[in-house]
Amino acid sequence: MRMTSLKMKKILDERLAHEDFHTAYNRDQDTYRIEWKDSHKGMSIKLPTVIAKYNERGEVALEELVEHVSEALKIMNVHHTLDGMEKYIYPVIRSTSFPTETKEGTKLVTKEHTAETTIFYALDLGKSYRLIDEVMLEDADWSVKHLEEVATFNLRSLDIPYKVDTVRDNDFYFIAKQDGYDASRILNESFLEKMYAQMKGEMAVAVPHQDVLIIADIVNKSGYDILAQMAMKFFAEGRIPITSLALIYEDKHLEPVFIMAKNKPTKE
Repeated sequence: MRMTSLKMKKILDERLAHEDFHTAYNRDQDTYRIEWKDSHKGMSIKLPTVIAKYNERGEVALEELVEHVSEALKIMNVHHTLDGMEKYIYPVIRSTSFPTETKEGTKLVTKEHTAETTIFYALDLGKSYRLIDEVMLEDADWSVKHLEEVATFNLRSLDIPYKVDTVRDNDFYFIAKQDGYDASRILNESFLEKMYAQMKGEMAVAVPHQDVLIIADIVNKSGYDILAQMAMKFFAEGRIPITSLALIYEDKHLEPVFIMAKNKPTKE
């Protein structure tokens, strides 16, 4: 039976039923809104996107969405502090188009990374995390430099397990531990240098969404095409997409590139 927005709305109504929640369906925008009754803080979901993922992955996609929404709403209704939380702070990678302010207008703490990516900072809360804003920083009397140092130190402590696939003589390394910081591992400079040292060809990196980091050892033209296809596929499937573009790594520098079919990449 074909899934429609109204059917999906009814499913979400049942799954997200809570006496403190208020839900609403906007037919014109085809969105589903869920928020706290008292504070009106909440989030809106694009139903066509949910339906597409449901058609592809079934019940698993719904379970992941419900868990994500439930955790996000809990975070919105709790005051968080950085005091005594140093070991739970990590950098996270987002697209440059990702909002740099909360809906209340508070600026999030960010740092430039590449033309396609921006660094944000997160307070890990177990099943989810809260992006750190300037008010949280001021309340804790922290400098941005201190925040960066704490986050970088914690990132380096994360292990980096990977799987390797070889396609047409090109090696592709996949980091996908699903801990929320897979893409963040692109900020571990010592790891990138270690990988760079063992490359037979050119080193390309991709962070299509939050939960995967791809490192490619490109030894022939086919490697660029394969990486481009992988990045696009992961980008379309990711819950928090970042960029479908690959990044060339050279001289400790990451440069976004467009990869044209059957051609070497051209710099953006």
